[in-house]
Amino acid sequence: MRHKIEISPSILAANFLHLERELKIAQEAGADRIHCDVMDGHFVPNLSFGPAIIEKVKKNVSIPLDVHLMISNPEQYINVYCDAGADTLIVHAEACKDVKDMMQRIKHCGARAGVTVNPDKSINLFLEHLGIIDQVLIMTVYAGFGAQKFIGETLSKVKEVRDEVVRRGFTVDIEVDGGIIPETARLCAENGANVFVAGSYVFGSEDYAERIGALKKAAEKGRGQA
Repeated sequence: MRHKIEISPSILAANFLHLERELKIAQEAGADRIHCDVMDGHFVPNLSFGPAIIEKVKKNVSIPLDVHLMISNPEQYINVYCDAGADTLIVHAEACKDVKDMMQRIKHCGARAGVTVNPDKSINLFLEHLGIIDQVLIMTVYAGFGAQKFIGETLSKVKEVRDEVVRRGFTVDIEVDGGIIPETARLCAENGANVFVAGSYVFGSEDYAERIGALKKAAEKGRGQA
């Protein structure tokens, strides 16, 4: 059974002066999830927000939260972000001392366990642990900055994860993040992605529903060609 296509707008591109309104509009426009990028100024050069914002987002939407930790020493913060409201907690394999232990600890906290790597890192850092991973995030840009250009070479990672998931009979969401517009959503779906993170494409528009709908339509088309 295949996962449904889902769109997860990233609040990194939202207007934080009117965050509650932005969240409400995005949910009503058809967003399936909300994506929250946590940056520490160390693992990535930029700073974003912490658990207090996650708590605020959680109170203002009824759809799940994907929380992507772009931070060093993520093992120290699992409980904090799970308690703040993460439904899926995503960590970078290259920042983990023990990926398997991290996935188990996230699950123990009651969240879905997610893992990712930057485009220049190998998916072999987590591939052997697919059996305990709920979601794989393939970064199609480098973590830490919004509005970057989609890196086409990352499509091979999407396909490799999809093929391995199918081969081993697992149920794993495959998410993509970075430069996602209808064209790239279609390409990612062709290669096996089913969850699509979009920041400025949604929050930088006048019509969130039109943009979310366009992404879903393109992804469904890509899936049909897979």
